Formats: sequence, C-alpha cells, structure tokens
Amino acid sequence: MLDEIYDSLDDGLENQKILVINKAKKEPSILHKTSFEDGYYTIHPTSYSQIKEVKDSYRDTLMYMLNEKDYEPVRLLETAFRQDGKYYKLKVITSMVEEDDLIEDLFYSILWLYIGLVVGILLLNNWVLRRLWQPFYSVLTKLKNFNIEKEQGIDFENTNIEEFQLLNHQIKKLLQKSIDSYKAQKQFIENASHELQTPLAISLNKLELLAEKEELSPKNIELLASVLENLERMTRLNQALLLLSKIDNKQFVEEENLNITETIHQIVNDFLDFAKHRNIEISIVGKNLIQKHINKDLAIILFTNLIKNAIVHATLNSIVKISIEGEKINIENIAETGKLDEQQLFSRFYKVNTRKNSTGLGLAIAKAIAEKYDLKLTYAYQNKHIFTVSF
Repeated sequence: MLDEIYDSLDDGLENQKILVINKAKKEPSILHKTSFEDGYYTIHPTSYSQIKEVKDSYRDTLMYMLNEKDYEPVRLLETAFRQDGKYYKLKVITSMVEEDDLIEDLFYSILWLYIGLVVGILLLNNWVLRRLWQPFYSVLTKLKNFNIEKEQGIDFENTNIEEFQLLNHQIKKLLQKSIDSYKAQKQFIENASHELQTPLAISLNKLELLAEKEELSPKNIELLASVLENLERMTRLNQALLLLSKIDNKQFVEEENLNITETIHQIVNDFLDFAKHRNIEISIVGKNLIQKHINKDLAIILFTNLIKNAIVHATLNSIVKISIEGEKINIENIAETGKLDEQQLFSRFYKVNTRKNSTGLGLAIAKAIAEKYDLKLTYAYQNKHIFTVSF
C-alpha cells in the first residue's frame, strides 16, 4: 500500500513539474521564486555544469507546517530545466501521509476486521452447523436412550439432507434387525427352558418312583442313585446357564429401589440351618443402610451365591463374616484352599475342587449381575478369602 501511495505522489509531482515549467514559459517572473513561503515550488538559477547529470529525484523530507506548528513529512521532487538559454533547478513538494500513523491505522483496521470476521464466522457457523447437524444429534440422543428390552424402535426426525436420510434408514434397519434377533434369542431361551426342564423333571420323577420299588437289588439302586444325581446336576446346570443367558440378554427389566442391607439379613436367615448343620457361624458386622436401584431377584441371586459359596467352602467350626462398611460389602471365610486364581475365578465352569454337585457357574453368575448394574465384584486373599461388592 505504501508503494502505491508513493507511486501516486510521484505521479502528482511529475504533473506539477510540467505545469510549473509551462507556467514559467508564460510568466518569466516566477523564475525568481526561491522559497516555499508562497507556493509549493522553488526555482533557482544554476549553471549547466551543475545540472548536466541531474535527473528527476524523489525523496522524503520534513517541512515546517504553519497549521500544524510542527515539522511534517513531505515528498520532494528535484529536477532541472532550460529556458531562454538559461538553466534552472526546480523543487516541487507535496504533502504526504505519515508512514507510522498509516501503518498503525492499517494494522488496527485490519486487526478489527479479522476479529470481526472470525467472530462472525464462528457465530454463523455455530448457528448454521447447529441447525444442519440437528438431525444427527437427535439420532445420537435417541440411540443413547434406546433400550432393546422394551423392544421399541426409534422415531426419526424428518430431514431434507440426503446423507441424514440415508443414515436414519440404515440405523432403522440395524435396530430392527437387533430387535428381531433379541426377540428370537429371548424366545429360544424361554423355549429351551421349558423344553429342557420338562423332560428332565419327568425323568427324575420316574427314576424316583423306580427307586422306591423293593425288587431292585442294592447294586441297581446304587446305579439308579448315580443317574438321579447326574440328572439333578444337569437340571441345576441348565437352570444356571439359562439364568446367565437371561442376564446377558438383559431380560430382567423390572427394577426397584432395594434395601440391600435388609436383603442380606433375609438371605442369612435362610442359610442359618444349613450353616448350623456344618457348625459354621455367620456374623454380620455393620448396619449401614445401602440402597440400590436393581432387580430384586438378581440382587438375591448375587448375594445368595456369594454367601452360599462362603459357607460351602468354609472349614468346619469356622466363622463366615459379612461386613457392611460404607458402600462396600465384604464376605469373608476361612477355607482349606489357598489363594484362588483371580484371572479364572469368575470364569464359567471354573472349579476350585471336584464337588459333584457344583456347576462352576455360581461366581460367573454373580459377576454377570454385578457388571449389569455397574457394581464392582472383587476377590482378595489375606489368610482368608474375601469377596467384596462395591456400590
């Protein structure tokens, strides 16, 4: 911009030079104007030797301005010309902008321009993009709140954007496929539960009736008892696997604000006779009130499995201690086995011993229930086995 300003000023000075020279031809009296007091140019007589190599010279200088009462920058043109056989040196001046002020003004003008542009673009983009992406964020919100257990699809907003229309169509197809798969799997589990349990129950009943007959020999009765024991184990295993499948498929929808402390006391009361039979004492320490929004049946299964596991594996004449501390519940017991494998402990069909009546799914079911409700189920060994449920 400064280059353009200087170029414009120099063009103006050159034009003024031509006007002054032409005026001097018509009015020779101006050839004796040697100061800038009454004009914008000066003319000084000179000799050829002094100007023979003179060319038009442009430079910046300062001149005292009466109106400003200060020295201000001006642009000066020095040249020479010949008239009537004599030689003259000509100086022409013109006012110019102050470079520092110009740069400062330009800087702040451009700065405010860019700030305004950036703010305007941000506001405009924010408004435009928010309206543009509204269908997308609406879909995200609905997907977050989507619950496959309710078996309900999603109502999508109408949009004129082709990409969002395609996205909504594909999501709708995917969700419908997931709902159909969920329904089919749920139906299969229900059918499997009925179809497996019924023949098992019938077989058990018939074998029990057969065992009551007196004509069986002791050896046949022993074989029959073995078959009954395996069928009962198969029944328990079938029930446990079906329960795990239901938990994984989130088929326990009903939830309530359950008093966990009270539930544990009820479970302990149910196990008192069993524990007494094994000469095991159950001690509950702490009365903190713990409440959790959870399915009641699953909560009972969770703590029943943990408490039963502690009683079954505890050494005779020992104590099973249940501590309720803050938001944690510890279940401790002393067993003949040492530290358990923490990596495999909650895996399905993991067994510490070879108990025939054990399915190896109790802790796996407890872990599945804990994960469903974001509870932390952990194991530690400190000369005794400690299972902790953290809310």
